[in-house]
Amino acid sequence: MRIFFILCLSVSYIATAAQTKQLLPYVNPLTGTANSTTITALKHGAGTEQLANTIPAVGTPFGMTQWTPQSRLTEQKCVAPYYYKDSLFSGFRGTHWLSGSCTQDYGSFTIMPVCGELKTDPNEYAATFSHASETATPSYYGITLDKYQVKAEVTATARCSMMQFSFGKEDNCYMIVRPNSDRSKGAVYIDAAHNEISGYNPAYRIYQGQGQAAGFSGYFVVRFETAFEDPKVFSGNNIYPADSIKAQSNIGAVVKFRVHKGSILKMRIGTSFTSIAAARENLEAEINHWDFAAQTKAGNDTWNKALNKIIVEGPVEKNKRIFYTALYHTMQHPRLFNDVKGTYPAFSKSYEVKQLTTGNYYDDFSMWDIYRAQLPLYEILDPQLVNDFVRSLILKGRQGGWLPIFPCWNNYTAAMIGDHAIPFIASAYNKGIRDYDVQEAYRLMRQNAFDTAGATDYQEGKGRRALASYLRYGYVPLEDNVPYAFHGKEQVSRTLEYAYDDYALSTIARALGKTSDYNILQKRAKNYLNVFDPQLGYANGRYASGKWYEHPDPDKKAFFITEGTPRQYSFYVPHDIPGLIKAMGGKRKFEQALDSIFEKKEYWHGNEPGQQIPFLYNYIGKTIPLQTYLDAITRNEYDEGPGGLCGNDDAGQISAWYVFTAMGFYPVNPVAPEYSLVRPLFEKVTIQTGANTTTTLTVTGFKKHHPFFIAMVKRNGKKYHSTILSHKDLMNGGTFELLCSDGWQ
Repeated sequence: MRIFFILCLSVSYIATAAQTKQLLPYVNPLTGTANSTTITALKHGAGTEQLANTIPAVGTPFGMTQWTPQSRLTEQKCVAPYYYKDSLFSGFRGTHWLSGSCTQDYGSFTIMPVCGELKTDPNEYAATFSHASETATPSYYGITLDKYQVKAEVTATARCSMMQFSFGKEDNCYMIVRPNSDRSKGAVYIDAAHNEISGYNPAYRIYQGQGQAAGFSGYFVVRFETAFEDPKVFSGNNIYPADSIKAQSNIGAVVKFRVHKGSILKMRIGTSFTSIAAARENLEAEINHWDFAAQTKAGNDTWNKALNKIIVEGPVEKNKRIFYTALYHTMQHPRLFNDVKGTYPAFSKSYEVKQLTTGNYYDDFSMWDIYRAQLPLYEILDPQLVNDFVRSLILKGRQGGWLPIFPCWNNYTAAMIGDHAIPFIASAYNKGIRDYDVQEAYRLMRQNAFDTAGATDYQEGKGRRALASYLRYGYVPLEDNVPYAFHGKEQVSRTLEYAYDDYALSTIARALGKTSDYNILQKRAKNYLNVFDPQLGYANGRYASGKWYEHPDPDKKAFFITEGTPRQYSFYVPHDIPGLIKAMGGKRKFEQALDSIFEKKEYWHGNEPGQQIPFLYNYIGKTIPLQTYLDAITRNEYDEGPGGLCGNDDAGQISAWYVFTAMGFYPVNPVAPEYSLVRPLFEKVTIQTGANTTTTLTVTGFKKHHPFFIAMVKRNGKKYHSTILSHKDLMNGGTFELLCSDGWQ
């Protein structure tokens, strides 16, 4: 009986293993770590907009702390910890960098081996490195430092990591641990009795409340497998025989090891946002052994499981590498913020710790970017994770008094424009993801849409910017310079995005039977028409008197448009495409307007509000230009290697666009439970949905080297009478067969 049981287990294991593909080799974490080499980034981007600003992050999906090789020392704004073009390695950083952003790191710390003569200035001890010796995967990074004859390696869990350093010669080697405070506020402590270094690095706000304390720190514990000698602390080049130091510039701790050729030094590191004690608890819970290989394998298994939620099959291996690298980039944020025991720093408070009763708490929502496609992707793949995200936003609203617009650094920021926690929550609700207090969510969303925050709260970043003007005029007039916002002015873009936010809230108002709110919000959802200049045929600035801004250039950046041009932003009406078509003069003129943005090479894929534009051809039945332009974008704006992303990845939004498009559908209006159906980039796409179903899209008539278009769609063998794919049909599972040809219209 025992033999039979073991045999059954073995057969089951083999079957499971056969179903799981090894997909890590398709991921290149170095993609996006250099200046973009794509067409529109070179034309429309400038400065930091030409940098994807991703990092070769080692961790787990949506983890608390990522681990990256460090080639830049600072936590300053728009400076990522690693750039491919750099040549100096100065340690492994436990980082909270917002992937693909132009923001800032916070609460980070760095560990660096220094052999031979002790140096504490990173400009002196940093080691040159070669990309030829670099191995980067989502679960592991390794590099050889010839200067010290050391191989440095790191693997990680959600909150912790393990490092090992292999030495090529006998020497004195020092381990330097630095809290990376640019403000001389960190601290380090050495506990020789427990082979441990601990410390913290306080976080500071950016955008609203720039430079103020964020009310929490990044805490860390570093535990060594081997006892160390000669513990010291330092500040700059000044070294002291002490076991602690804090609140001085360029501080750190250093301990010595006598190593020989072939010896290996290991360390385990825990992190937390609440305390050093919690960092220890996280470490004991997540890594309580010293087996580096086993820990790396566990990380491999975690990522393989996550990547296997979507299986793509086709003859072009390069496309698979781009796809799975993009999927990896969509799993960086929002960031896990709570400890294993459920403690987390209260939102927008000063070192106040809260306790969760269920789920996990997340922060770093780059909301202006990710509500469009990155968050909707996980409404398909992991609805329970999305429930955690929504509950986290509700907690923030309760603790801070207002639903945040763009919550990062566990604070209000008033960064970017719009009020896009609302469409995200509406998107989740409309797709049946509702394991949270819906009434409380509605209360907070309604407050943002109807009430103007008091002066003190408003200056803190609470409430919609320029809401009073928007409610009075039905648009934000050019006279309103929109003070107390990181992005001043940009009145037309704000109007367009507020109209969408109002539409989003109206869908929940209707579902909850709040008829008066619904009627008001539905009317406000048409406010986009108030900034649509009928004489010009595109969006334009407008004064309080109703007069239009004179002589705007549709193809030049304007002060009333966010990071783009009037032509580009005019297509941002995802909730009322029929109304937009009518405003532009009907289908023929709408098609001409779409054609013009591509013919003039004014489509900018690196700017989020235009990313739905190519899919708009679907709404006028134009399959050929739709697929032609999508093919050009996937071919020209995404590539392998360090320069392969077309600008700031913005917490995974640019990557999520590729994932959706390559699968064959896209959430043009993410609030609605539907997708614009297009031809996949692969012959077969298999999706394991969060509803425990399997949905497959197959392409009949797949061609590798020239354009082809959808002629007919079948679902489970029956004709599917729409190019709009319903969320319900997607989540219910089954097979969608896309029959394609060279030129069917």
